[in-house]
Amino acid sequence: MRFAICQELFEGWDWSRQCAFVADVGYTGIEVAPFAVANDIAELSADARALMRSQAQDCGLTIIGLHWLLAKTEGLHLTSDDEAVRRATADYLADLGRLCGDLGGEIMVFGSPQQRDIPSGLTHEQALENAADVFNSALPQIADQGVRICMEPLTSNETNFINTCAEAVDLIDRVGHPSFCLHQDVKAMLGAESAEIPQLIETYRDRVGHFHVNDTNLLGPGMGDTDFGPIFEALLSTDYSGWVSVEVFDYAPGCEPIARRSFEYMRDTLQRVSG
Repeated sequence: MRFAICQELFEGWDWSRQCAFVADVGYTGIEVAPFAVANDIAELSADARALMRSQAQDCGLTIIGLHWLLAKTEGLHLTSDDEAVRRATADYLADLGRLCGDLGGEIMVFGSPQQRDIPSGLTHEQALENAADVFNSALPQIADQGVRICMEPLTSNETNFINTCAEAVDLIDRVGHPSFCLHQDVKAMLGAESAEIPQLIETYRDRVGHFHVNDTNLLGPGMGDTDFGPIFEALLSTDYSGWVSVEVFDYAPGCEPIARRSFEYMRDTLQRVSG
């Protein structure tokens, strides 16, 4: 089990400082939010991408991939009934795939709740077809970079499209591309699923490509009421070999305490459940 952290938490820090601190805490991976490293990803030249990758590697870190894919963009939407919007969205996802590959990443987490909500007047079935159209267009180019898209179920408080693992798998199967897989997020599963998280991990053991850890209080593991012991036991028992990445939404305690407390709790929990 490999531990990473999502870097948008470190607001105002330059990239090299982020990498040095994250590595010092003990993480071996860092996950990038495109909006947190550039206002426009086209601004990141080949040299700038190579420098980001080498700075991370110099600290012993892997840039594992991207998330918040459509955050802070304009004119992009996954389920839009406008074909031009879907084409633009697919093209942008393909551009992100190239960025991810340039950085050495292998996964792109599709969350972006606002940019996937079902537009007024569309049925759920129409939204599924529109989303499948976008992914069918983008995935071949993304896969060429050695990158997979991981579809993230989110709670109904965040979006009205893809709230459960079963719904995500339905979309994944509809697209039918080998580089399209499931993402699981602790906060989202706690808020949207009827089954317990260990059971969801077991049920979808062959479909999961990435895993986010957080709690319903929007902070990191160990900073809320959730016991991650059974969750880590389930990941171990299913031979999950991907990254376990901290993603928080409440930055009030400060980035450094959040990163340290989350890592220490995960490290200690893993040691406890693995004997």
